[in-house]
Amino acid sequence: MRTATATGLCLVLMLPCTAAAADAQFQRQQGEALYAEHCASCHHLNLRGTAHGAALAGESFLSAWGSRSTAELFSYNRSNMPPGRADALDDPGHLAVVAYLMAANGHAELPVLKSDQPLLIGSAQAAAEAFDSWSEAGSIDAIARSRGGFENAVVESFKPVTQAMLNKPPPADWLSWRRTLDGQGYSPLRQINRDNVGQLKLAWVLTMQEGSNQVTPLVHNGVMYLTHPGHVVQAVDAATGDVIWEYKYDFPAAAMTLGGPVRNIAIYGDKLYLSTYDAALVAIDARTGQQQWRTVKADYRQGYTHTSGPIVGDGVVLSGINGCERYKEGGCFVTGHDARSGAELWRTSTIALSGDAGDTWGGLAPSLRAGGDTWIAGSFDPQNNLFYIGTSQAKPWVAASRGMQVEDAALYTNSTLALRPKTGEIAWYYQHIPGETIDMEVGLERVLVDVNGQQLLFTVGKDGILWKLDRTNGKFLGHAETLPQNIFSSIDAGTGQVTYRQDIRDAELGDTISACPGIYGGHNWQAMSYHPSPPSLVIPLHLLCADMVGRPVSTALGEGGYGGESRSYEMPGSNGMLGRLVAFDPVSLRERWRYDQRAMFMTGALTTGGGLLFIGDLDRRIKAFDTRNGQLLWQTRLGAPAHGYPITYAVAGKQYLAVPTGMGVFRAMTAVISPDIYQPAGGQALYVFELP
Repeated sequence: MRTATATGLCLVLMLPCTAAAADAQFQRQQGEALYAEHCASCHHLNLRGTAHGAALAGESFLSAWGSRSTAELFSYNRSNMPPGRADALDDPGHLAVVAYLMAANGHAELPVLKSDQPLLIGSAQAAAEAFDSWSEAGSIDAIARSRGGFENAVVESFKPVTQAMLNKPPPADWLSWRRTLDGQGYSPLRQINRDNVGQLKLAWVLTMQEGSNQVTPLVHNGVMYLTHPGHVVQAVDAATGDVIWEYKYDFPAAAMTLGGPVRNIAIYGDKLYLSTYDAALVAIDARTGQQQWRTVKADYRQGYTHTSGPIVGDGVVLSGINGCERYKEGGCFVTGHDARSGAELWRTSTIALSGDAGDTWGGLAPSLRAGGDTWIAGSFDPQNNLFYIGTSQAKPWVAASRGMQVEDAALYTNSTLALRPKTGEIAWYYQHIPGETIDMEVGLERVLVDVNGQQLLFTVGKDGILWKLDRTNGKFLGHAETLPQNIFSSIDAGTGQVTYRQDIRDAELGDTISACPGIYGGHNWQAMSYHPSPPSLVIPLHLLCADMVGRPVSTALGEGGYGGESRSYEMPGSNGMLGRLVAFDPVSLRERWRYDQRAMFMTGALTTGGGLLFIGDLDRRIKAFDTRNGQLLWQTRLGAPAHGYPITYAVAGKQYLAVPTGMGVFRAMTAVISPDIYQPAGGQALYVFELP
């Protein structure tokens, strides 16, 4: 039947095709599966080799085996592989693995391999171009997709990135998550300005991998380092869009969470640093795209993962971790790693252990203290040599679900932590919402600003409250409610102490709690930006509310979770306008201006020396506003909702604007709340704009 099907398809398409070609393809596919099962643990899934097994693809493999035959490789593997378990594969299985290795080394069109019909592994005969053959329509697509002839090149004239450059980046570069380590999301470039922004046109566009595309590209010396969902990293000519090299990190499928957002990577020296889904930290050569080292921070099988990446402060690679909603030994933490070797230098728990600052966890054992994730990269202050990072709420979400009261503070959740980068010592902390009980985390961006001689730190939580702290000591200096909220009956103007509504304080399991804003914010991962003149913090907000119900949770290791169910809806009085931009004066904490629209803003904010604020929304638009008054100056429509973090940079004196697109887990909410706005399922890409 297979022969008839294959031949019939070939006649219809007028293509050369044989049943033998289909059998050869099946042999290679079988070999790939057997290799993954029996060989990849030593030789790596991508055949690049490890410390426990040689590379089986590429130049080093061909230099050793190119002059030998497939029969010799079959015989060697049958006698020796897998080590200590040579009988794990029968002869057809070993032949299939050899066929897969031949395909991986450029010989994908060979006939079915047989032990008594050897081919030279590196011969011109074996490598000769063959006719394409198809056994079914699906294989046409498979062969077409395998036809990529791209080969990695090297970034020429690479200049190592120093800590001094990270502390004060060249104006043309974007070297950290928010360009500068202070988290401001501001670029001094002014070639694109209020007068000419309307002339922006597309310079180039690059399709990206599927997944939650919350990326921040980095740009250094004319080269963009672009991180895709699925842990693909590319070096790209930032002026033309030409790809220079591509790196792919192999990870267990079970390690990915929330569609795989990878909000940022870091660059330092000659390396890029990637925090992985499977709770590891990886260094990549910025010149070649080759992996330099890999350090495992935790066991992903216990739920540990990353959604944001590291930054580098005082020469140390600094990062938090996610996946702490389940009960386990160890809990959540922040680490510092040696930039050269990847060695872990220190580990600081974001959960107060027994004896830390008294018992703030209602008597719960340390293994039952969950939460304290770090969803967003931190900020670094070289002046005070402090690393600031925000922690999320205690979990399960509702206090009653975790066997606690709102009076139990649950340190160090929902806090700003100021850590010393060399040691991980907590220099100070400020807990914004003790005993949080309705998913109103304050684990988002930390923006460092110097105004009128004061060294300030600002952050906004899901509740929309803007917090102002002295970043030298953590002292509370003030707050502002950036949008209507009904969660707290009062916030002490002198201390910042919050008091929940009485019904929230009294809520038991099964009780419905209504809150404005809701669990999506308010504010969320879409970071605010600072503009120095006039001094303004520009904050994207969602006008949403939610009902939440706490559920019982098993208190056994491996159990836990979020323990809540919720329903989101429009904020009363919003009149269907769900997206809001507000600008606040950092000194007076008074609102300068606001802009409301139907479509929610789905990117971080970007401000520039040209007096512009760039931001993208759910309705597939990227927009430019005047930072002085919030006037809309320019907009254009893209192929998918703008997402992630727009950046601006310059190459050879020319300024560019880069905007990622594509959706993530917010679609579960936006498709229900905004069904009138078309939201394509795909469209992950990077759009880059320039002036004529």
